[in-house]
Amino acid sequence: MSKSRKPLTAALDIGTSKVCCLIAELGDDCAPRIIGIGHQVSKGIKGGSIVDMEAARNAVRAVVHTAEEMADATITGVVVNVSAGDPRSARTNAEVTVPGHQVSKADLRRLLDQGQQWRNGVEREVIHAIPVAFSLDGTRGIKDPSGMAAQRLGVDMHLVTAEPSAIQNLKSCVAGCHLECEALVASPYAAGLGCLTIDETELGVTIIDMGGGTTTLASFEEGELVFTGRVPVGGRHVSADLAHGLATPLADAERIKTLFGTAVATSSDGDRLIGVPQIAGDLSDEIGQASRAEIAGMIGPRIEETFELMAELIERDGPGVASIRRIILTGGASQLQGVAEITGNIFGVQVRLGRPAPITALAESVSGPAFAVAAGLLHYAMAPPGTGGKRASQHSPSHHHPSHHNTGSAGLFVRIGQWLHEYF
Repeated sequence: MSKSRKPLTAALDIGTSKVCCLIAELGDDCAPRIIGIGHQVSKGIKGGSIVDMEAARNAVRAVVHTAEEMADATITGVVVNVSAGDPRSARTNAEVTVPGHQVSKADLRRLLDQGQQWRNGVEREVIHAIPVAFSLDGTRGIKDPSGMAAQRLGVDMHLVTAEPSAIQNLKSCVAGCHLECEALVASPYAAGLGCLTIDETELGVTIIDMGGGTTTLASFEEGELVFTGRVPVGGRHVSADLAHGLATPLADAERIKTLFGTAVATSSDGDRLIGVPQIAGDLSDEIGQASRAEIAGMIGPRIEETFELMAELIERDGPGVASIRRIILTGGASQLQGVAEITGNIFGVQVRLGRPAPITALAESVSGPAFAVAAGLLHYAMAPPGTGGKRASQHSPSHHHPSHHNTGSAGLFVRIGQWLHEYF
């Protein structure tokens, strides 16, 4: 008698530059094990949004088919990232009376339902609704109010919202591939789940994911997601700058960026000449030249602009630049030489390049910073129920996971995850 197959989970990262699908099963050691991988250049996506539905669906179908072939299995649902729809953070609060004077499951359910009704005069779809802290009769800072006595129960919540039309298009794209959209996860949040350590999220960290069409961020404090944001600039803009400045086709500009790109020139880069194919025409075979220093002069300003815009966003809508303690960079463009240096100069903090935490059988080709979101989506999908997609720490016995211990992402709001799962 053949051994039955373990349940499968699939992550689908739909980005401006690439589309990636990972299929995993829970191994005998209770750790996720990759059994299927598919990725290719993205089609029909611009700035994180779907601009050509059929092209986007074809790209999704192709990577899912590749992953299914490798896994020798068929998937019916996926966890999908969200970069489109101008994702924003909002803080809200709600309060309900406690009829029995002791907080019950029904009271918590009513409270959280009320907290998610935030509108602020604009129609937005809630992607994440995270209880940050509770209050009992005005006493704030309560982490788990279940069973406690009170007349009034309140909650402070962090909501991540997006424009409904963009979310609907994303769901329609997935549905058109005969897949169920099992969950939506904000891209920078997913990147954080894939790369950050428990200590980093507890002490305070900001992850910045440099995608092809957008650059997004997620800030964590005391183990909680406290802010998300985006700026409409990404790696594709760097390639376009090179194509324009070097008078070369966009595909060649992308290749030059990948092989020779740097955001900060060294003293020897002025002497290092690189062949540059010229835009097709009567002289289509002509090869020009540019020094690596010239290339840095085109890349550097765009990278600086990206992080200056990000700093303005954090100062205007977020916790403020002064609150940033450490930055982790992910995404394809983050691998350009000099990017971390520029980031550190602008924010004045320690910066490191983020890579997905080790996952069994994750190929080297998809284990770099460009695949942080895909890895994080997988962790979200396979985390114990009620932890909000976060892997539980070793101090959460109800959701203990033998393989997780002190490595990988933090067990964000695991403190409330246990009763949240029980009540919902």
